[in-house]
Order: sequence, then structure tokens, then C-alpha cells
Amino acid sequence: MDNDKQPTSKRPGKKKMSTGQKIITGVVSILAVLLVISGIVFYHYFQSALKPLDPKSEEVVQVDIPMGASSKQIGSILQDKKIVKNGSVFNYYVKSHNYSGLRAGYYQLKASMTLNQVAKRLQQGGTSEPIQSTKGKVLIPEGAGIADVANKISSTTDFSKGEFLSLMKNQSYMKSLEKQYPNLLSSSMAAKDVRYHLEGYLYPATYIVNKHMSLKSLVNQMVAHTNDELSPYYKKIKKQNLTVQQVLTLASLVEREGVSQSYRRQISGVFFNRIDQGMPLQSDVAVEYAIGHHKQHLSAKDLQSDSPYNLYKFAGYGPGPFNNPSMSAIKAVLNPSDRSKGYLYFVANTKTGKIYFSKTLAEHNKRVDSLSKVNN
Repeated sequence: MDNDKQPTSKRPGKKKMSTGQKIITGVVSILAVLLVISGIVFYHYFQSALKPLDPKSEEVVQVDIPMGASSKQIGSILQDKKIVKNGSVFNYYVKSHNYSGLRAGYYQLKASMTLNQVAKRLQQGGTSEPIQSTKGKVLIPEGAGIADVANKISSTTDFSKGEFLSLMKNQSYMKSLEKQYPNLLSSSMAAKDVRYHLEGYLYPATYIVNKHMSLKSLVNQMVAHTNDELSPYYKKIKKQNLTVQQVLTLASLVEREGVSQSYRRQISGVFFNRIDQGMPLQSDVAVEYAIGHHKQHLSAKDLQSDSPYNLYKFAGYGPGPFNNPSMSAIKAVLNPSDRSKGYLYFVANTKTGKIYFSKTLAEHNKRVDSLSKVNN
């Protein structure tokens, strides 16, 4: 008998985890937790995005849905306009609920609307042009330019600045207005290098914007008002060998250069004298319009702008008006004073408002030097 002891059978011991395995396991566990948390957060965000963005909002926002826009693009537009919380969620909603045939057009929507309400509204179709949702009013001050009018309209109506400026560039609309008001607009439409054909033709006044009124209807009111005011003067304008565009151009400069009617008539006389002598009008108002913004002090570079509106550099009337002038300024242009005195220059005392007129550049420069000490 063999007395050697047989080895006793033992179960293998539990293998110890390496440090690398522990790290991997920890990372996987953290990622799993984060994934669960992200899923919960996304679920709650998704659910909140299905609800109205602002249930209490009564503000009406005009939204333009372009022709051929996909539901994804529409969702993005609605998100940008702050009608829905998330455009992608809107896209998912309309697809999952089989909302097809979302149509182009202008819509008046609210952030308090549900996705269901928005989708159904988009199925019904919008208007072909912007319209006003509630009654309001727009005040166009004297001397306001197209850019100023755009800001006024966008701040007091449903119409956006972009929609208004786009209409100001709409040539087919301009031609339809010219056909309606040939005496008023023919010279503007014939002018070259014009920034806006209706610059100068939107009469300064307060306009009531009724519910369901279109943007074109609002602009039509402004142009019609200008035509009504100028109708008694068309014969006089023609008799003076002027065009409406030229009269309104000078009036838009006079509007900003002078305050009292007597000064405006004298300034008008200076402008006509300079035009007769082939001299540039050299108005800061024209330069500011040329460079596109107001400046306290114009630089030498500003004065050399190549814009045809720069009447500091170029002689004549230029392309057209620089703002929408008042009848006071228009009448000053039609009735200039002191032309026979031969004034070619003027400068204002900014503290008193008094304007000094000169015949020669030397005399003018002397006044400028004297006033610069007073004004500063």
C-alpha cells in the first residue's frame, strides 16, 4: 500500500480584479448612470417642449413660412420666432401625428399656442402678405428716413423691419404705385442709383393700423398722403423746371439743416445758388446718408465716400431724398429767399441756433473759426 498522500482537490480562488479593470468598470458604471440621468432630463425636456412656450402670453408674432419649407425648417423658424421651445420637437410632433401639407404664408401666432394648434393653423394656410392682428398706430416723425420708419413700424405693429425693407425694394410694388400716382413717383422711378424709391415719399404723420390691414395697405396710406399734400404744387414744380424728386431731395436736406421757416427758405436759396454754379451742396446730412449712419464729426474719409448720395463730393441733386421731409421744408424749397444776395455758404451757432450766411469761402471760413471757439 502506497502511503503517499494524494493532493487534496481545491476549488480555484476568486480572481482578484486588476487596477485597470476596476477603472474600466467604474467608468462604465458612471457612464451608465449619466446615460440614465441624460435620458430622464431629455424626457422631461421633450415633454416640456410639447407644451406651450409661454401659456400666459398674449403677444402676437407674425411668422413668414416660405414656399417649399420642410417641417424641419418650419420648426427652426418657429423656434427662432419664439413660438415653440424646440424646433426639432415640433418637427417630430407633426411627423408622428401625421400633420402633412403645412402651407406657406404669413401667420399671426402666439407663444401660448399648443403644438397641435400651431400645426393645425399651418395646415389652414397663411396670408400672401403681412397683416396686422390688432388695431394700433404708427407715428412717422418729420425728417425720418426709411430706416427710421422701419424701426417705428417693427416696434409698434406686427410687421417686422425686414418685411418693411423688403417691400421698399419690391420693384413690382413700386411700379404699381407709380401707375397709381404718376405725377408723384415718375421722377423717382426714373432716377438711377436710388437706394429706396419711396425715400421722401412716406408722409410724416400718425397712421392708424387696423386689424387685418396689410403692410402694403399701410404704406399705400403714407404715399397717398404725400400725393394729397403735393397735388396743389405739381404745376408750380413743373413751372420751376424741377422734378418732384429734386424738390423732395432738397427738402430732405433743408429739413435737417434749418429749424425756422425763414432759415429754411434761406438755406434753400443757398442750395439753388450752388447748383446753378455747379458746386457740390456739401451737406453733412447727405454724407451721413451715404455712409449709412450718423456721426458727430465726419472724417476726411467719410467726405470722400464714393456713394452717389455723397453731395459733399458730387455736384447736383444726387439720386434722391435722404429722409421724409415736412411740408414746411417742401414749401421752403418751392419758395427760396435771398437768392439775389448770392449766398453760397452757411454755418450755424449750435448753442443759439442762429445761422450765418456768406458769399465767399474766405468769409465763411472766418465765421467757422469764430463759431468753433464759441461752440466748443
